[in-house]
Amino acid sequence: MDLVKLSKRLSYILRHNPESVGIQLDEAGWVDVDVLLEALARHGLRVTPQELARVVAENDKQRFSLVDGRIRARQGHTVAVNLGLAARVPPDLLFHGTPERNVPSILRRGLVRGRRHHVHLSADRDTARAVGARRGRPVVFTVAAGRMAADGYPFYLSDNGVWLTEHVPVAYLSR
Repeated sequence: MDLVKLSKRLSYILRHNPESVGIQLDEAGWVDVDVLLEALARHGLRVTPQELARVVAENDKQRFSLVDGRIRARQGHTVAVNLGLAARVPPDLLFHGTPERNVPSILRRGLVRGRRHHVHLSADRDTARAVGARRGRPVVFTVAAGRMAADGYPFYLSDNGVWLTEHVPVAYLSR
């Protein structure tokens, strides 16, 4: 089993389209592992519980949580879920990596969540650069997160260390 392909398929199902394999996520984004594995098998992808556990454990970005026989994506959803994250005070600076082609739009509109629930921010520049490099030449924006929080913008921290917020206005960005 190619674990990278499985990880991508799970991301698609658990973040964007659970109906593609005939499952429903609960309000917090969880689904029983047995239900997921049966659904994958019905759609031609036979995955063992051990393979699923390896994907969760070895995923470099720790995208999934596996608890008490249930699994969910940690963030990045376009389907309605409530991850139950409490607002947190962010560090003074956070970072956002993006392909160079997105810069003009960001300079006009700021960082917008698009179809996702939140904008994703990194605690360090290197991680942001790696994220931006996935789809082209990377540009890293510095986000004045401490100032944003002081101005009333909420921030959340996912279990895998990704900082989340709904929007970053241009006034809080620098290159």
